[in-house]
Amino acid sequence: MTAVAARVLRRLVERGETLAVAESLTGGLVAAELTSVPGASQSFRGSVTAYATSLKHDVLGVDGALLTERGAVDPDVALAMAAGVRLTLGADWGVSTTGVAGPEPQDGKPVGTVFVAVSGPDGVRKVAELRLNGERADIRRESVRSLLELLSGELGDNARAQDTEQNGGN
Repeated sequence: MTAVAARVLRRLVERGETLAVAESLTGGLVAAELTSVPGASQSFRGSVTAYATSLKHDVLGVDGALLTERGAVDPDVALAMAAGVRLTLGADWGVSTTGVAGPEPQDGKPVGTVFVAVSGPDGVRKVAELRLNGERADIRRESVRSLLELLSGELGDNARAQDTEQNGGN
């Protein structure tokens, strides 16, 4: 997975752009993966781990009515988190993770339901729904990988590894 993080960071440096991360179910794993790459500070601005639903509203600016109506595990919430962290941390790109790693369902969504999102320049907005299997750690790890691959694709990186379908997503 570090190879994907390195590709993303290299591409951001080439483009002269920066990245901010908003995480929920991954609890800081995306930021840890990015900062494990030497030189990450050239493009990585920082992250917000908004594990509590209230922080998604209070810190990232996700609409409170949306959170009340649909819960935190929702594609529009993922997009709002990505856009919110991008604005809050002053980055060119914002990415986010929200979902259910288990052991129990949340907001009526089964374990393994995950949304990863990208918000970028020129109105780029992309969200992917994942249906992941495995233990909690597996779901969290695959969420990180899927998010980095999604961002890599949006940055125009054609050196992508296996697609999400081959790794248990859709």
